[in-house]
Amino acid sequence: MEDIMKDRIEQLVDYIMKNCLWQFNSRAWDREKQNEGILTKTMQILCEEPAEHKTPADRCYWVDAVCLADAFKSRYSWLAAMDKTEVKILMKELKERMDFLTITGSLNKELTVPLY
Repeated sequence: MEDIMKDRIEQLVDYIMKNCLWQFNSRAWDREKQNEGILTKTMQILCEEPAEHKTPADRCYWVDAVCLADAFKSRYSWLAAMDKTEVKILMKELKERMDFLTITGSLNKELTVPLY
């Protein structure tokens, strides 16, 4: 089961890395906020929970999340077979993986420049 989850996470990561420009922000704190905002709202959409979009930042994240949720649902049929608890675990692990790839594990030294 763990191998299946890892494979599914990597499928989602592959989609994001190839299709989503939001992952390329030049500051670590922006990437962290975006990963949290977009992936949390994507999880809420996939689980049919309300996703706040009151502030300009929330609306921006929500729009990206709607597009991402639609893409995930149309491309990955296995997602429909998962219950909400499994989707939440999947999305939590996806966020952790994206945080590693785009922030903590990134070799991009520009992310840590304090003058940004």
